[in-house]
Amino acid sequence: MTQTRADRSADLTSGPMLQKIILFSIPLAASSILQLLFNAADVVVVGRFAGSTALAAVGSNGSLINLLVNLFVGLSLGANVVAARCFGAKDEHGIQDTVHTAVTLGLTSGVLLAVVGFFAARSLLELMSCPEDVIGLSALYLKIYFIGMPMNMLYNFSSALLRAVGDTKRPLYCLAAAGIINVVLNLVFVIGFSMSVAGVALATIISETVSACLVTAMLVREKGALHLDLHKLGFHAGALKQILLIGLPAGLQSTVFSLSNVVIQSAINSFGSTVVAGSSASSNLEGFVYTAMNAFAQAAVTFTSQNMGARKYHNLDRVMRNCLLCAVVTGILLGGGAALAGRQLLHFYSSDEAVIAAGYERLWIICGTYLLCGIMDTLASSLRGLGYSVLPMVVSLIGSCLLRLVWIATIFQLNRTPFMLYISYPISWVLTASVHLICLLVVRRKLQKKGQDLQAA
Repeated sequence: MTQTRADRSADLTSGPMLQKIILFSIPLAASSILQLLFNAADVVVVGRFAGSTALAAVGSNGSLINLLVNLFVGLSLGANVVAARCFGAKDEHGIQDTVHTAVTLGLTSGVLLAVVGFFAARSLLELMSCPEDVIGLSALYLKIYFIGMPMNMLYNFSSALLRAVGDTKRPLYCLAAAGIINVVLNLVFVIGFSMSVAGVALATIISETVSACLVTAMLVREKGALHLDLHKLGFHAGALKQILLIGLPAGLQSTVFSLSNVVIQSAINSFGSTVVAGSSASSNLEGFVYTAMNAFAQAAVTFTSQNMGARKYHNLDRVMRNCLLCAVVTGILLGGGAALAGRQLLHFYSSDEAVIAAGYERLWIICGTYLLCGIMDTLASSLRGLGYSVLPMVVSLIGSCLLRLVWIATIFQLNRTPFMLYISYPISWVLTASVHLICLLVVRRKLQKKGQDLQAA
C-alpha cells in the first residue's frame, strides 16, 4: 500500500505501545488545548476589558454551542475510526473513499449548523433562561460564531483523517498559527475597536478559517492514499454508511450529554450573572484538564481501530491499559493541580471576588474528581474502536445524562444550591465508568475467542 511520508503516518499495531500512545497523544492534547485557548482568549479579554456582563455572555454559550455541534463532531470520530481501520488493513481504496466522503460531510454539516445556529440563536437562549442583562450580547456572539461553522467542521473532519494514520503533529502546527492570529485579533478588536463580544467572535471565526484551510491544504498535497482531490468531493455509499454507523451513536451521545449540560446551565442561570460568570470561568479552566485526558481517549479509538483492521487482537488489552494509565495520571496531576490553585487561576478571568468565589465552588468539585471522567471516556472510546458504538452510547445516556436530569428534577429541588448541581457530575462518572468496564470485559472475551479461532484455523 502507498503510504504518506514515514514521519507523518505511523503503524500503531507494533512496537512499544506506551511510548507510541504518549507520542501520539501529546500533539493531540496540545492541539485541543490550543482550541480551548481560542475560547479562553475570548473569555479573558472580554472579562478584563469589557466587563462581567460580556464575560457571562461569552461563557454561557458553551453548553449551547456543544449541543448543536457535538452530533457532527461525533461523525468526525466515525471518519477517524473508518480511516484507521482501512489503514491498518492496508485498504487504499477504502481510505480514498473515506477521505472524500469525510471532507464533503464536514462541509455539508458546517453549512447546516451555520443556518440553524444563526437563525435560532436568541430563541434557544430564551429556552435556556439566559439572564436578561446578558441575552442580547449572547445572541450576537452566537450568530457571528455560527457563521464560521463550515470552517470549524472542515478542520474537525480533515484533522480526524490525519489522526487516523497517526499524524497528530501537523494539525497542531495549524492550530498554533491560528491561535496566534486569534489572540492578536482579540486584542485589536476588543481593546482597539471596542467591539466587545462581536470582536472576540469575529477573531475566533477568522482564526478557525486559517486552521481549516491549512489542514485541508495538507490533505490536498498528500501523495498517498490520504490525498484529497477537490474535484472528487462527494459521498461514497460504503464509506458514508460506516462513518454513520460509528459516528452517529457517538454524536448522539455527545448531543444528549450536551442537552443535560444545557439543563444544568439553565439551572446555573437561575442564580444570576455572578454565578454564571464564575461557572463560565471555571468551565473554561476545566476544559484544559479534560482535553489533556481526552487525548488518551482519542488515542484509544485510533490505536484500537488500527489493530482491529490489522487483526492484531492480542494488542487490544495493552492499548486499553496504557491509555487508562495515562488518562488517570493526567487527571490526578492536572485536575488536582487546578483544584489546589483554583483561586489564583480564576484571577486570570476576572478581578471580581464574587465571581472568583462562585467559580471556585465549581472548580474544586469538578477538577478534584476529573480522573473519573478520564476513565469513563477511555473505556467508552475502547468500545468504539472495537466497533461497538451503540453500546457506549446507551450506557452513557442512561448512566450520565438521565441520572443528571433526574438529579436536577429531584435532589436539586430539595436543596437548590450550585453545589448540588455540580456534585451530580462525579456521581454520574463513577456509575457510567463502572458499566462501561463491565461491557468492555464482555466484548473482550468475545474477541479473545475470535482470535483463538483464527489461530486454530
